[in-house]
Amino acid sequence: MKRPWDQHVAKGNPKQIDIPKLSLPQFFMDAAKKYPKQTAITFFEQTYTYEKLADSIQRLASAWVQYGIEKGDRIAIMLPNCPAYPISFYATVQCGAIVVQVNPMYQPDELLHVFQDSEPRLLIILDKLIPVVQPILDQTSITRVIEVSLDRHDPFHQLLQQTQLTSMFPIIDPPKDVAVIQYTGGTTGRSKGAMLTHYNIVANTLQGAATARVITEKGKEKLLAIAPLCHVYGMTGAMCITFYNGGNLILVPRFEVESVVKLIEKMKPTHFPGAPTMYIALLQYYQKHSFDLSCLKACTSGSAPLPVEVINRFNQISKTSVSEGYGLSEASPVTHRNPIVGIQKHGSIGIPVPNTDAKIVDITTGENTLACGEVGELIIKGPQIMKGYWKMPEETALTLRDGWLFTGDLAKMDEDGFFYIVGRKKELIIASGYNVYPIEVEDVLYRHEKILEACVIGIPDAYRGETVKAVVVLKPGEQLSAEELILFCRKRLAAYKVPTHVTFTNELPKTFVGKILKRKLKESGA
Repeated sequence: MKRPWDQHVAKGNPKQIDIPKLSLPQFFMDAAKKYPKQTAITFFEQTYTYEKLADSIQRLASAWVQYGIEKGDRIAIMLPNCPAYPISFYATVQCGAIVVQVNPMYQPDELLHVFQDSEPRLLIILDKLIPVVQPILDQTSITRVIEVSLDRHDPFHQLLQQTQLTSMFPIIDPPKDVAVIQYTGGTTGRSKGAMLTHYNIVANTLQGAATARVITEKGKEKLLAIAPLCHVYGMTGAMCITFYNGGNLILVPRFEVESVVKLIEKMKPTHFPGAPTMYIALLQYYQKHSFDLSCLKACTSGSAPLPVEVINRFNQISKTSVSEGYGLSEASPVTHRNPIVGIQKHGSIGIPVPNTDAKIVDITTGENTLACGEVGELIIKGPQIMKGYWKMPEETALTLRDGWLFTGDLAKMDEDGFFYIVGRKKELIIASGYNVYPIEVEDVLYRHEKILEACVIGIPDAYRGETVKAVVVLKPGEQLSAEELILFCRKRLAAYKVPTHVTFTNELPKTFVGKILKRKLKESGA
Protein backbone atom coordinates (compact mmCIF):
# COMPACT_ATOMS: atom_id res chain seq x y z
CA MET A 1 0.00 0.00 0.00
CA LYS A 2 1.06 3.62 -0.49
CA ARG A 3 2.66 5.21 2.57
CA PRO A 4 2.76 8.99 1.96
CA TRP A 5 3.83 9.49 5.61
CA ASP A 6 7.25 7.92 5.04
CA GLN A 7 8.59 11.21 3.65
CA HIS A 8 7.83 12.93 6.97
CA VAL A 9 9.59 10.54 9.35
CA ALA A 10 12.01 12.69 11.40
CA LYS A 11 15.49 12.74 9.90
CA GLY A 12 17.60 10.27 11.87
CA ASN A 13 14.62 8.09 12.82
CA PRO A 14 13.92 4.77 11.05
CA LYS A 15 10.92 4.11 8.79
CA GLN A 16 11.02 0.38 9.59
CA ILE A 17 12.62 -1.54 12.46
CA ASP A 18 13.55 -5.11 13.32
CA ILE A 19 11.44 -6.54 16.14
CA PRO A 20 12.99 -9.53 17.94
CA LYS A 21 10.74 -12.23 19.34
CA LEU A 22 11.73 -11.61 22.94
CA SER A 23 9.67 -12.07 26.08
CA LEU A 24 9.12 -9.01 28.26
CA PRO A 25 11.33 -10.32 31.12
CA GLN A 26 14.17 -11.06 28.70
CA PHE A 27 13.71 -7.62 27.15
CA PHE A 28 14.05 -6.00 30.57
CA MET A 29 16.97 -8.16 31.73
CA ASP A 30 18.92 -7.26 28.57
CA ALA A 31 18.63 -3.59 29.57
CA ALA A 32 19.55 -4.36 33.19
CA LYS A 33 22.78 -6.02 32.01
CA LYS A 34 23.67 -3.00 29.88
CA TYR A 35 22.98 -0.39 32.58
CA PRO A 36 23.45 -2.19 35.96
CA LYS A 37 24.58 0.87 37.98
CA GLN A 38 22.29 3.41 36.31
CA THR A 39 19.28 4.67 38.25
CA ALA A 40 16.19 2.86 36.97
CA ILE A 41 13.58 4.31 39.35
CA THR A 42 13.27 7.42 41.49
CA PHE A 43 10.31 7.58 43.87
CA PHE A 44 10.55 10.51 46.30
CA GLU A 45 13.70 9.64 48.30
CA GLN A 46 13.84 6.01 47.13
CA THR A 47 16.03 4.94 44.20
CA TYR A 48 16.58 1.63 42.45
CA THR A 49 19.50 0.86 40.15
CA TYR A 50 18.83 -1.54 37.29
CA GLU A 51 20.81 -4.17 39.19
CA LYS A 52 18.68 -3.76 42.33
CA LEU A 53 15.44 -3.66 40.34
CA ALA A 54 16.34 -6.85 38.46
CA ASP A 55 17.11 -8.62 41.75
CA SER A 56 13.76 -7.54 43.24
CA ILE A 57 11.91 -8.78 40.15
CA GLN A 58 13.64 -12.16 40.29
CA ARG A 59 12.86 -12.55 44.00
CA LEU A 60 9.17 -11.76 43.57
CA ALA A 61 8.91 -14.06 40.54
CA SER A 62 10.50 -16.78 42.71
CA ALA A 63 7.85 -16.14 45.37
CA TRP A 64 5.11 -16.57 42.76
CA VAL A 65 6.58 -19.94 41.77
CA GLN A 66 6.66 -21.00 45.42
CA TYR A 67 3.00 -19.96 45.72
CA GLY A 68 2.20 -22.37 42.90
CA ILE A 69 1.56 -19.77 40.21
CA GLU A 70 1.67 -21.46 36.82
CA LYS A 71 1.99 -20.25 33.25
CA GLY A 72 -1.24 -18.58 32.14
CA ASP A 73 -2.49 -17.81 35.67
CA ARG A 74 -3.64 -14.23 36.23
CA ILE A 75 -2.26 -11.82 38.82
CA ALA A 76 -4.12 -8.53 39.35
CA ILE A 77 -2.12 -5.38 40.15
CA MET A 78 -4.05 -2.52 41.79
CA LEU A 79 -1.40 0.07 42.57
CA PRO A 80 -0.63 3.74 41.93
CA ASN A 81 2.74 4.61 40.39
CA CYS A 82 5.32 3.29 42.87
CA PRO A 83 8.30 0.87 42.69
CA ALA A 84 6.09 -2.09 43.62
CA TYR A 85 4.27 -1.69 40.31
CA PRO A 86 7.16 -2.43 37.88
CA ILE A 87 8.51 -5.09 40.25
CA SER A 88 5.11 -6.83 40.30
CA PHE A 89 4.60 -6.39 36.57
CA TYR A 90 7.90 -7.93 35.47
CA ALA A 91 7.81 -10.64 38.17
CA THR A 92 4.40 -11.74 36.92
CA VAL A 93 5.44 -12.04 33.28
CA GLN A 94 8.76 -13.64 34.36
CA CYS A 95 6.85 -16.69 35.64
CA GLY A 96 4.62 -16.86 32.58
CA ALA A 97 1.57 -15.47 34.35
CA ILE A 98 -0.65 -12.71 32.97
CA VAL A 99 -0.87 -9.20 34.44
CA VAL A 100 -4.42 -7.96 34.95
CA GLN A 101 -4.25 -4.18 34.99
CA VAL A 102 -6.61 -2.72 37.60
CA ASN A 103 -7.43 0.95 37.92
CA PRO A 104 -6.83 1.86 41.61
CA MET A 105 -9.74 4.32 41.41
CA TYR A 106 -12.28 1.60 40.58
CA GLN A 107 -15.22 1.08 42.90
CA PRO A 108 -16.62 -2.35 43.95
CA ASP A 109 -19.01 -2.84 41.00
CA GLU A 110 -16.27 -2.03 38.47
CA LEU A 111 -13.78 -4.25 40.28
CA LEU A 112 -16.21 -7.14 40.40
CA HIS A 113 -16.58 -7.03 36.61
CA VAL A 114 -12.78 -7.13 36.09
CA PHE A 115 -12.15 -9.84 38.71
CA GLN A 116 -14.99 -12.11 37.63
CA ASP A 117 -14.01 -11.71 33.98
CA SER A 118 -10.25 -12.28 34.34
CA GLU A 119 -10.33 -14.68 37.34
CA PRO A 120 -6.99 -13.74 38.99
CA ARG A 121 -5.46 -15.93 41.70
CA LEU A 122 -3.48 -13.15 43.37
CA LEU A 123 -4.16 -9.48 44.02
CA ILE A 124 -1.35 -7.00 44.72
CA ILE A 125 -2.97 -3.90 46.19
CA LEU A 126 -2.18 -0.65 47.97
CA ASP A 127 -3.03 -1.14 51.65
CA LYS A 128 -5.31 1.90 51.70
CA LEU A 129 -7.52 0.31 49.04
CA ILE A 130 -8.27 -2.87 50.99
CA PRO A 131 -11.65 -1.52 52.24
CA VAL A 132 -12.77 -1.06 48.62
CA VAL A 133 -12.17 -4.69 47.62
CA GLN A 134 -13.02 -6.38 50.91
CA PRO A 135 -16.81 -6.52 50.33
CA ILE A 136 -16.48 -8.36 46.99
CA LEU A 137 -13.53 -10.72 47.53
CA ASP A 138 -15.71 -13.71 48.35
CA GLN A 139 -17.33 -13.34 44.92
CA THR A 140 -14.00 -13.66 43.11
CA SER A 141 -11.33 -16.28 42.38
CA ILE A 142 -8.69 -14.38 44.42
CA THR A 143 -7.07 -16.67 47.02
CA ARG A 144 -4.27 -14.39 48.23
CA VAL A 145 -4.05 -10.62 48.74
CA ILE A 146 -0.63 -8.98 49.09
CA GLU A 147 -0.60 -5.50 50.57
CA VAL A 148 1.78 -2.74 49.52
CA SER A 149 2.53 0.31 51.62
CA LEU A 150 4.32 3.32 50.16
CA ASP A 151 6.65 3.40 53.18
CA ARG A 152 7.88 -0.18 52.39
CA HIS A 153 6.91 -1.71 55.78
CA ASP A 154 4.52 -4.30 54.38
CA PRO A 155 4.05 -7.96 53.35
CA PHE A 156 5.16 -7.15 49.79
CA HIS A 157 8.62 -5.94 50.79
CA GLN A 158 8.96 -8.74 53.32
CA LEU A 159 8.58 -11.16 50.39
CA LEU A 160 11.42 -9.42 48.55
CA GLN A 161 13.70 -9.77 51.57
CA GLN A 162 12.84 -13.34 52.53
CA THR A 163 12.36 -15.21 49.24
CA GLN A 164 15.19 -17.38 47.92
CA LEU A 165 15.93 -17.06 44.22
CA THR A 166 14.94 -19.77 41.76
CA SER A 167 15.65 -20.09 38.05
CA MET A 168 12.78 -22.51 37.37
CA PHE A 169 10.68 -20.30 35.11
CA PRO A 170 8.58 -21.52 32.16
CA ILE A 171 9.52 -20.99 28.51
CA ILE A 172 7.55 -18.15 26.92
CA ASP A 173 6.41 -17.99 23.28
CA PRO A 174 6.38 -14.18 22.74
CA PRO A 175 3.98 -13.96 19.75
CA LYS A 176 1.55 -16.46 21.27
CA ASP A 177 1.62 -15.98 25.05
CA VAL A 178 -0.47 -13.23 26.61
CA ALA A 179 1.43 -10.92 28.97
CA VAL A 180 -1.26 -8.39 29.89
CA ILE A 181 -5.03 -8.17 30.00
CA GLN A 182 -5.66 -4.47 29.52
CA TYR A 183 -9.24 -3.39 30.10
CA THR A 184 -10.58 -0.72 27.77
CA GLY A 185 -11.65 2.58 29.26
CA GLY A 186 -15.36 1.84 29.08
CA THR A 187 -16.10 5.30 27.61
CA THR A 188 -18.70 3.81 25.23
CA GLY A 189 -19.87 0.77 27.21
CA ARG A 190 -18.73 -2.16 29.39
CA SER A 191 -14.93 -2.46 29.42
CA LYS A 192 -13.36 -5.34 27.49
CA GLY A 193 -10.08 -7.12 28.23
CA ALA A 194 -7.58 -6.64 25.40
CA MET A 195 -5.09 -9.54 25.32
CA LEU A 196 -1.61 -8.13 24.68
CA THR A 197 1.15 -10.63 24.00
CA HIS A 198 4.80 -10.29 25.00
CA TYR A 199 5.59 -9.61 21.32
CA ASN A 200 2.88 -6.91 21.06
CA ILE A 201 4.35 -4.91 23.95
CA VAL A 202 8.00 -5.42 22.95
CA ALA A 203 7.08 -4.30 19.43
CA ASN A 204 5.29 -1.17 20.61
CA THR A 205 8.14 -0.31 22.98
CA LEU A 206 10.59 -0.41 20.07
CA GLN A 207 8.19 1.48 17.80
CA GLY A 208 7.74 4.22 20.39
CA ALA A 209 11.47 4.42 21.07
CA ALA A 210 12.13 4.68 17.32
CA THR A 211 9.99 7.83 17.05
CA ALA A 212 12.34 9.60 19.50
CA ARG A 213 15.63 7.96 18.55
CA VAL A 214 17.04 11.16 17.06
CA ILE A 215 16.89 12.98 20.45
CA THR A 216 17.50 10.04 22.81
CA GLU A 217 20.75 9.49 24.68
CA LYS A 218 20.79 5.92 25.96
CA GLY A 219 21.34 5.70 29.70
CA LYS A 220 20.85 9.43 30.25
CA GLU A 221 17.16 10.27 29.84
CA LYS A 222 14.78 11.01 32.73
CA LEU A 223 11.08 10.44 32.20
CA LEU A 224 8.41 11.98 34.42
CA ALA A 225 5.90 9.16 34.90
CA ILE A 226 2.64 10.69 36.06
CA ALA A 227 0.55 8.79 33.53
CA PRO A 228 -0.65 5.73 35.50
CA LEU A 229 1.43 2.64 34.73
CA CYS A 230 -1.72 0.53 35.05
CA HIS A 231 -3.01 2.36 31.97
CA VAL A 232 -1.61 1.12 28.68
CA TYR A 233 -0.19 4.57 27.79
CA GLY A 234 1.84 4.71 31.00
CA MET A 235 2.80 1.03 30.83
CA THR A 236 4.42 1.20 27.39
CA GLY A 237 5.00 4.92 26.80
CA ALA A 238 6.56 5.57 30.20
CA MET A 239 7.79 2.35 31.86
CA CYS A 240 8.75 0.01 29.03
CA ILE A 241 10.38 2.66 26.81
CA THR A 242 12.34 4.18 29.71
CA PHE A 243 13.73 0.80 30.76
CA TYR A 244 14.62 -0.10 27.17
CA ASN A 245 16.61 3.15 26.89
CA GLY A 246 18.33 2.65 30.27
CA GLY A 247 16.67 5.80 31.58
CA ASN A 248 15.43 6.96 34.97
CA LEU A 249 11.70 6.47 35.55
CA ILE A 250 10.58 9.23 37.95
CA LEU A 251 7.41 7.80 39.49
CA VAL A 252 4.62 10.11 40.63
CA PRO A 253 1.60 8.43 42.30
CA ARG A 254 -0.89 11.22 41.61
CA PHE A 255 -1.05 14.47 39.70
CA GLU A 256 -0.96 17.51 41.98
CA VAL A 257 0.14 20.46 39.92
CA GLU A 258 2.17 22.32 42.58
CA SER A 259 4.16 19.25 43.66
CA VAL A 260 4.70 18.24 40.03
CA VAL A 261 6.13 21.68 39.21
CA LYS A 262 8.53 21.40 42.18
CA LEU A 263 9.55 17.93 41.01
CA ILE A 264 10.25 19.19 37.48
CA GLU A 265 12.45 21.97 38.85
CA LYS A 266 14.29 19.54 41.15
CA MET A 267 14.71 16.44 38.95
CA LYS A 268 14.97 18.12 35.51
CA PRO A 269 13.17 15.39 33.51
CA THR A 270 13.88 15.29 29.79
CA HIS A 271 10.69 13.51 28.69
CA PHE A 272 7.09 13.99 29.76
CA PRO A 273 4.24 11.84 28.43
CA GLY A 274 1.15 13.66 29.68
CA ALA A 275 -2.61 13.72 29.31
CA PRO A 276 -4.60 16.79 28.18
CA THR A 277 -5.86 17.54 31.71
CA MET A 278 -2.23 17.72 32.92
CA TYR A 279 -1.23 20.22 30.25
CA ILE A 280 -4.31 22.34 30.98
CA ALA A 281 -3.53 22.35 34.73
CA LEU A 282 0.14 23.23 34.15
CA LEU A 283 -0.88 26.12 31.90
CA GLN A 284 -3.32 27.44 34.47
CA TYR A 285 -0.69 27.21 37.23
CA TYR A 286 1.93 28.96 35.05
CA GLN A 287 -0.32 32.01 34.68
CA LYS A 288 0.03 32.64 38.44
CA HIS A 289 3.48 31.16 39.15
CA SER A 290 5.87 30.99 36.19
CA PHE A 291 8.33 28.08 36.25
CA ASP A 292 11.14 26.70 34.12
CA LEU A 293 10.44 23.88 31.65
CA SER A 294 13.66 24.21 29.63
CA CYS A 295 14.84 20.75 30.81
CA LEU A 296 12.20 19.05 28.64
CA LYS A 297 13.42 17.67 25.32
CA ALA A 298 10.15 16.01 24.36
CA CYS A 299 6.53 16.12 25.50
CA THR A 300 3.88 13.78 24.20
CA SER A 301 0.15 13.74 24.72
CA GLY A 302 -2.13 10.74 24.72
CA SER A 303 -5.26 9.20 26.26
CA ALA A 304 -7.58 11.85 24.81
CA PRO A 305 -7.51 14.60 22.14
CA LEU A 306 -5.46 17.66 23.08
CA PRO A 307 -7.10 20.93 21.93
CA VAL A 308 -4.94 22.88 19.46
CA GLU A 309 -5.19 26.02 21.59
CA VAL A 310 -3.71 24.15 24.57
CA ILE A 311 -0.82 22.82 22.43
CA ASN A 312 0.01 26.30 21.17
CA ARG A 313 0.00 27.87 24.64
CA PHE A 314 2.06 25.08 26.23
CA ASN A 315 4.64 25.22 23.45
CA GLN A 316 5.07 28.94 24.11
CA ILE A 317 5.92 28.47 27.79
CA SER A 318 7.97 25.28 27.45
CA LYS A 319 10.02 26.21 24.36
CA THR A 320 9.56 22.61 23.26
CA SER A 321 6.88 21.04 21.13
CA VAL A 322 4.10 18.78 22.42
CA SER A 323 3.90 15.88 20.00
CA GLU A 324 0.33 14.62 19.92
CA GLY A 325 -0.21 10.98 19.12
CA TYR A 326 -2.86 8.30 19.11
CA GLY A 327 -3.28 4.86 20.51
CA LEU A 328 -5.73 2.47 22.10
CA SER A 329 -5.63 -0.47 24.50
CA GLU A 330 -6.02 -2.88 21.60
CA ALA A 331 -2.75 -1.63 20.06
CA SER A 332 -0.43 -1.75 23.10
CA PRO A 333 -1.21 1.30 22.62
CA VAL A 334 0.64 3.62 20.18
CA THR A 335 -0.11 3.63 16.46
CA HIS A 336 0.47 7.28 15.43
CA ARG A 337 2.61 10.19 16.54
CA ASN A 338 3.55 13.59 15.22
CA PRO A 339 7.25 13.61 14.24
CA ILE A 340 9.37 14.58 17.24
CA VAL A 341 11.32 16.98 15.01
CA GLY A 342 10.47 18.33 11.57
CA ILE A 343 6.93 18.89 10.34
CA GLN A 344 4.21 18.69 12.97
CA LYS A 345 0.58 19.39 12.23
CA HIS A 346 -1.25 20.57 15.33
CA GLY A 347 -4.69 19.07 15.56
CA SER A 348 -3.51 15.88 13.87
CA ILE A 349 -2.47 12.63 15.54
CA GLY A 350 0.56 12.54 13.24
CA ILE A 351 1.76 9.65 11.12
CA PRO A 352 1.90 5.89 11.74
CA VAL A 353 4.82 4.66 13.86
CA PRO A 354 7.32 2.28 12.17
CA ASN A 355 5.99 -1.07 10.91
CA THR A 356 2.42 0.21 11.08
CA ASP A 357 -0.10 0.66 8.28
CA ALA A 358 -3.27 2.72 8.57
CA LYS A 359 -6.10 3.72 6.28
CA ILE A 360 -9.59 5.23 6.27
CA VAL A 361 -12.49 3.02 5.20
CA ASP A 362 -16.22 3.55 4.77
CA ILE A 363 -18.21 3.22 8.00
CA THR A 364 -20.93 1.02 6.49
CA THR A 365 -19.00 -2.01 5.24
CA GLY A 366 -15.39 -1.21 6.17
CA GLU A 367 -14.32 -2.61 2.80
CA ASN A 368 -13.77 0.53 0.72
CA THR A 369 -10.67 2.70 1.21
CA LEU A 370 -11.56 6.38 1.11
CA ALA A 371 -9.70 9.18 -0.64
CA CYS A 372 -7.61 11.82 1.12
CA GLY A 373 -9.75 14.23 3.11
CA GLU A 374 -12.77 11.95 3.35
CA VAL A 375 -14.05 10.97 6.80
CA GLY A 376 -14.43 7.29 7.63
CA GLU A 377 -13.31 4.70 10.17
CA LEU A 378 -9.61 4.47 11.02
CA ILE A 379 -8.23 0.94 10.74
CA ILE A 380 -4.72 -0.17 11.65
CA LYS A 381 -2.39 -3.09 11.04
CA GLY A 382 0.92 -3.77 12.81
CA PRO A 383 2.85 -6.01 15.22
CA GLN A 384 1.41 -4.17 18.25
CA ILE A 385 -2.20 -5.19 17.53
CA MET A 386 -3.77 -7.34 20.26
CA LYS A 387 -4.40 -11.06 20.07
CA GLY A 388 -8.09 -10.45 20.76
CA TYR A 389 -10.54 -9.74 23.58
CA TRP A 390 -10.46 -12.01 26.64
CA LYS A 391 -13.37 -14.48 26.48
CA MET A 392 -15.11 -12.44 23.75
CA PRO A 393 -14.75 -14.22 20.38
CA GLU A 394 -17.65 -12.38 18.74
CA GLU A 395 -16.34 -8.94 19.72
CA THR A 396 -12.88 -10.03 18.57
CA ALA A 397 -14.23 -11.04 15.14
CA LEU A 398 -15.94 -7.65 14.74
CA THR A 399 -12.83 -5.68 15.74
CA LEU A 400 -10.08 -7.74 14.07
CA ARG A 401 -10.69 -8.43 10.38
CA ASP A 402 -8.03 -9.80 8.03
CA GLY A 403 -5.31 -8.54 10.36
CA TRP A 404 -6.77 -5.02 10.56
CA LEU A 405 -7.91 -3.44 13.82
CA PHE A 406 -11.17 -1.50 13.39
CA THR A 407 -10.79 1.31 15.91
CA GLY A 408 -14.31 2.71 16.00
CA ASP A 409 -12.81 6.18 15.57
CA LEU A 410 -13.81 8.51 12.76
CA ALA A 411 -10.82 10.07 11.04
CA LYS A 412 -9.39 11.46 7.82
CA MET A 413 -5.94 11.47 6.20
CA ASP A 414 -4.39 14.36 4.29
CA GLU A 415 -2.13 14.12 1.24
CA ASP A 416 1.01 14.05 3.43
CA GLY A 417 -0.20 10.99 5.32
CA PHE A 418 -1.08 12.85 8.53
CA PHE A 419 -4.21 11.56 10.24
CA TYR A 420 -6.92 13.53 12.06
CA ILE A 421 -9.41 12.11 14.55
CA VAL A 422 -12.83 13.72 14.26
CA GLY A 423 -14.72 11.61 16.80
CA ARG A 424 -16.04 8.19 17.77
CA LYS A 425 -18.49 6.45 15.46
CA LYS A 426 -20.86 6.29 18.42
CA GLU A 427 -20.36 10.01 19.17
CA LEU A 428 -21.07 11.32 15.65
CA ILE A 429 -23.92 13.86 15.77
CA ILE A 430 -26.26 13.95 12.76
CA ALA A 431 -28.16 17.24 12.88
CA SER A 432 -30.67 17.86 10.07
CA GLY A 433 -28.81 15.29 7.96
CA TYR A 434 -25.43 16.97 8.45
CA ASN A 435 -22.50 15.24 10.19
CA VAL A 436 -21.19 17.15 13.22
CA TYR A 437 -17.89 15.97 14.71
CA PRO A 438 -17.71 16.95 18.40
CA ILE A 439 -13.96 17.64 18.37
CA GLU A 440 -14.43 20.36 15.74
CA VAL A 441 -16.87 22.24 17.98
CA GLU A 442 -14.76 21.58 21.10
CA ASP A 443 -11.70 23.14 19.44
CA VAL A 444 -13.70 26.34 18.95
CA LEU A 445 -14.95 26.32 22.54
CA TYR A 446 -11.39 26.04 23.85
CA ARG A 447 -10.52 29.29 22.06
CA HIS A 448 -12.79 31.20 24.44
CA GLU A 449 -10.62 32.81 27.09
CA LYS A 450 -13.07 32.06 29.94
CA ILE A 451 -13.39 28.31 29.28
CA LEU A 452 -11.28 25.78 31.16
CA GLU A 453 -12.78 22.55 29.79
CA ALA A 454 -15.47 21.74 27.27
CA CYS A 455 -17.31 18.75 25.89
CA VAL A 456 -19.82 18.39 23.07
CA ILE A 457 -22.51 15.70 22.82
CA GLY A 458 -25.56 15.04 20.68
CA ILE A 459 -29.04 15.09 22.22
CA PRO A 460 -32.42 14.18 20.67
CA ASP A 461 -34.26 16.95 18.86
CA ALA A 462 -37.81 16.67 17.48
CA TYR A 463 -37.05 18.76 14.40
CA ARG A 464 -33.36 18.13 13.62
CA GLY A 465 -33.20 14.50 14.80
CA GLU A 466 -30.20 15.40 16.91
CA THR A 467 -28.79 18.71 18.00
CA VAL A 468 -25.52 19.92 19.51
CA LYS A 469 -25.09 20.43 23.24
CA ALA A 470 -22.03 21.94 24.93
CA VAL A 471 -21.13 21.11 28.53
CA VAL A 472 -18.63 23.66 29.83
CA VAL A 473 -16.39 24.27 32.86
CA LEU A 474 -15.40 27.91 33.31
CA LYS A 475 -12.09 29.11 34.70
CA PRO A 476 -12.25 30.09 38.40
CA GLY A 477 -13.97 33.43 38.95
CA GLU A 478 -15.25 33.77 35.37
CA GLN A 479 -18.85 34.33 34.26
CA LEU A 480 -20.37 33.57 30.88
CA SER A 481 -23.93 33.18 29.64
CA ALA A 482 -25.19 30.52 27.26
CA GLU A 483 -26.25 33.24 24.81
CA GLU A 484 -22.74 34.77 24.77
CA LEU A 485 -21.17 31.37 24.12
CA ILE A 486 -23.60 30.50 21.33
CA LEU A 487 -22.87 33.86 19.67
CA PHE A 488 -19.11 33.16 19.99
CA CYS A 489 -19.59 29.83 18.19
CA ARG A 490 -21.92 31.28 15.54
CA LYS A 491 -19.11 33.54 14.34
CA ARG A 492 -16.76 30.56 13.90
CA LEU A 493 -18.90 27.59 12.87
CA ALA A 494 -21.48 26.64 10.25
CA ALA A 495 -25.01 27.09 11.61
CA TYR A 496 -25.73 23.35 11.97
CA LYS A 497 -22.59 22.89 14.15
CA VAL A 498 -23.41 25.67 16.63
CA PRO A 499 -24.53 24.40 20.06
CA THR A 500 -28.24 24.99 20.66
CA HIS A 501 -27.99 23.94 24.32
CA VAL A 502 -25.29 24.94 26.84
CA THR A 503 -24.82 23.59 30.36
CA PHE A 504 -22.28 24.98 32.83
CA THR A 505 -20.84 22.59 35.41
CA ASN A 506 -18.08 22.51 38.03
CA GLU A 507 -16.38 19.43 36.57
CA LEU A 508 -16.68 16.90 33.77
CA PRO A 509 -16.79 13.16 34.48
CA LYS A 510 -13.51 11.54 33.41
CA THR A 511 -11.62 8.30 33.37
CA PHE A 512 -8.56 8.23 35.63
CA VAL A 513 -6.33 9.22 32.70
CA GLY A 514 -8.39 12.29 31.91
CA LYS A 515 -10.61 11.07 29.08
CA ILE A 516 -14.04 12.71 29.32
CA LEU A 517 -16.86 10.20 29.80
CA LYS A 518 -19.40 11.45 27.28
CA ARG A 519 -21.51 8.36 27.90
CA LYS A 520 -22.03 9.47 31.51
CA LEU A 521 -22.98 12.98 30.42
CA LYS A 522 -25.63 11.56 28.11
CA GLU A 523 -26.94 9.14 30.73
CA SER A 524 -27.16 11.88 33.36
CA GLY A 525 -28.92 14.27 31.00
CA ALA A 526 -26.30 16.92 31.75
